[in-house]
Amino acid sequence: GSPHLFPYPWQLCSLPHCTLCRPVLAVLCVPRGYSGASLGDSGKDMLEIPLPPWKERPNEPLPTKRARLLYESRKRGMLENCILLSLFAKENLSRMDERQLNLYDRLINEPSNDWDIYYWATEAKPTPAVFDNEVMAMLKELAKNKKKEQRLRQPDLEYLFESTTDSSSLRHDK
Repeated sequence: GSPHLFPYPWQLCSLPHCTLCRPVLAVLCVPRGYSGASLGDSGKDMLEIPLPPWKERPNEPLPTKRARLLYESRKRGMLENCILLSLFAKENLSRMDERQLNLYDRLINEPSNDWDIYYWATEAKPTPAVFDNEVMAMLKELAKNKKKEQRLRQPDLEYLFESTTDSSSLRHDK
């Protein structure tokens, strides 16, 4: 007669494990994104979780601001900006004044899309006027990589512990 939709119980023992699990997993698996639209829709109304609006921190002590900006430069969520911004932070945060630190804070924290920051820094897209300032110019210059350095990962943090007067004094490799 007609083939059975489900095998007889004694036939289950001879089936591979994945054959038994696949129907159950297909029912349990839920797509990662949610859209209230039909499957054929373009996805432009995909649910987005809004970020809280950026707020300036006018009374933040400069050492705290530098430490926070260093952390935020390294923890971006996309490798390209993690590398670019952590290198920028290493080269510039320690010598930036309060006004420049505030410009950098706004630049890396106000835009809701990290790809925008990357495209502006690499000049793939024009920079909006609110972010087109001396700090963005410094970031664009770093992104050009005129020295042709290999930039495959973030810089180590050891530079934070080196003395500016005698960097060898903290090293134990003498």
